[in-house]
Amino acid sequence: MTATATDAPAPTDARRPSPVSAPVALVVAVVVGGLVSFAGLEVIGAVDWPAYNSSNVARSLTTLGQVLSIAFLVVAALLYRYGRSAIGQLLASTIGVAGLVTVTLGMPLGATKLYLFGLSVDQQFRTEYLTRLTDSPRLSDMTYADLPPYYPAGWFWWGGRFAAARGLDGWEAYKPWAIISMAVAAAIAVVLWNRMVGTDKGSAVALAVTVATLMYASPEPYSAVLILLGTPLLVTMLYALRGRSRLAGGVVGELRAGTSWAAVLASGLFLGVCAMFYTLYAGLFAFVACLMALYLAVSAWFAASNSSRPDAEVRAARMRVVGAVGVRLVAMAAVSGIVALTVWAPYLLDRVSGEAAGTGTATHYLPERGSWLPMPMFHWSLVGALTMAGFLWLVLRFSQRTLAMALGIAVVAVYLFCLLSMAATAAGTTLLAFRLEPVLIAILSAAGIFAAAELGSWAVRQFGDVRTVVGVLGVAAAITVAQGIPGHLSTDITVAYTDTDGNGVRADKRPAGAESYFPQLNTLIAEQTGMPARDTIVLTADYGFLSVYPYRGFQGLTSHYANPLADFDKRAATIADWATAATSAELIAKLDKSPWPAPRVFLFRHGDDGPTLRLAKDVYPNDPNVERYTVTFNQAAFADKSFRTTTVGPFVLVVRK
Repeated sequence: MTATATDAPAPTDARRPSPVSAPVALVVAVVVGGLVSFAGLEVIGAVDWPAYNSSNVARSLTTLGQVLSIAFLVVAALLYRYGRSAIGQLLASTIGVAGLVTVTLGMPLGATKLYLFGLSVDQQFRTEYLTRLTDSPRLSDMTYADLPPYYPAGWFWWGGRFAAARGLDGWEAYKPWAIISMAVAAAIAVVLWNRMVGTDKGSAVALAVTVATLMYASPEPYSAVLILLGTPLLVTMLYALRGRSRLAGGVVGELRAGTSWAAVLASGLFLGVCAMFYTLYAGLFAFVACLMALYLAVSAWFAASNSSRPDAEVRAARMRVVGAVGVRLVAMAAVSGIVALTVWAPYLLDRVSGEAAGTGTATHYLPERGSWLPMPMFHWSLVGALTMAGFLWLVLRFSQRTLAMALGIAVVAVYLFCLLSMAATAAGTTLLAFRLEPVLIAILSAAGIFAAAELGSWAVRQFGDVRTVVGVLGVAAAITVAQGIPGHLSTDITVAYTDTDGNGVRADKRPAGAESYFPQLNTLIAEQTGMPARDTIVLTADYGFLSVYPYRGFQGLTSHYANPLADFDKRAATIADWATAATSAELIAKLDKSPWPAPRVFLFRHGDDGPTLRLAKDVYPNDPNVERYTVTFNQAAFADKSFRTTTVGPFVLVVRK
């Protein structure tokens, strides 16, 4: 979180006010970001808006809110340029980015309780996870009973605490928590950028990264948070590994300078948070740190070779440099490991104990976009133009600017990660590198702002004081891209209105789907079992039911989202075996022999030949990678008084007494 002298903007006013201290600024960012987002969502939620997919009212108000948010960022930049209130700069910039996040997502979703993509596909299991951790703060698998979590629980755990504090069900808290967490992350990020490059450039860079993140990563909010924070912290990471001094001072000299342990700690904490939130991004940013360390060590090694000192001194200098970088990298890894263990320890203990072993198929997914390298800079759009400018700036300034070096190494890391993922397909797996494209776009967008700043400086030298023209063009471009975000997310927004929510209604006021029976089914299960949902295991293929209520599931949505310790394939075979039971006695005997806690509740769909479950199996490397199949149970197996069967709409509810 420190800028070098070559990165800092030249002061325009000798009487510039003293900046707010870093700890205070970060606290203010968290508070302001949270309050702006929370208050904004409350105001939006107080009005009965028309559905976004059937009216342009919400769209027009979204644009209005975006313009006002960007205006706050312009005010922050002007206050900096004219040497005015430091606290005013801080407040204006944090309000601006937090407001932009809130209005860009909150207003289009103002008439629905669901977040982007509703309760469909991936959002279904994410909501299930939040529902689970809302019901209890104890770390637990999103679906299976008595298993520790495999997917990182950090974002969902904090979301659960937010939901519990607000008295909301997990599914209903998902939308506000997603937006608030991103708003807070954006507010922290703008503070980091402002301290590194000044509030004028910092606000512009934060705006570009926030817009790119909202456009390409907001459906996956826990990854969006890491992109917003990770882009500026790339500079901190390089500074932590390099040590205190200017890049112009020479690689050998700077690496022998004192270590900034604050930067090492901040970098380690961030990597730990990545591990708590999203394993893939933890791997990416750790890879970036390793590449940075390698680059610094190799550069110093060759720099020492070119010196005229005796060979013994050169060898000693090399060892000191490599040792310094290595110690900082190890310290960073140690901090991140300690933080990561807060959510990973239960799973790792079960994994190494030998009590439960299994393999997962989480990486068995290769969509078409994962088979080529992302090249956003060649897209014919404003984002394409910005990222192209950023790409060229990184190439031209890599060896001259700390910022360019940090961002450039990260870009190289993304492309190497993509190539490694492609290579991994030969071994029957992938690294899911296609999900890194939002990171790449955010990094190149940040670089694009620095390219635009240099281009603006050149224009001033060539044509005189044209800063107003440059500024107006920049603001117009920002508004243009920002107002296109809802259109880019139109499919995700539409699903949030067409899916049936946890109350059994659709936000677009059209007839609800079969999920409208979920509240009635929940009531019947509570009455017939007399047990809380968290202690009840349900066998169902309607996983939206588990997203809305904190029941335990006997089987997961697909093997790709299932805990590797859950023995997904064996459970699937067991379910198929249960379906062969011709009598209640036979089924009960099979249930009692289950190696896992057996379900007490069965939630089927009606079928011509009996109650059915539509399950899934992994068929990677095919695309799609999931094949659906139907298992039909014998109705006679539930005829005994040991079971109670109730028909509710298209569902068949069976409860074992």
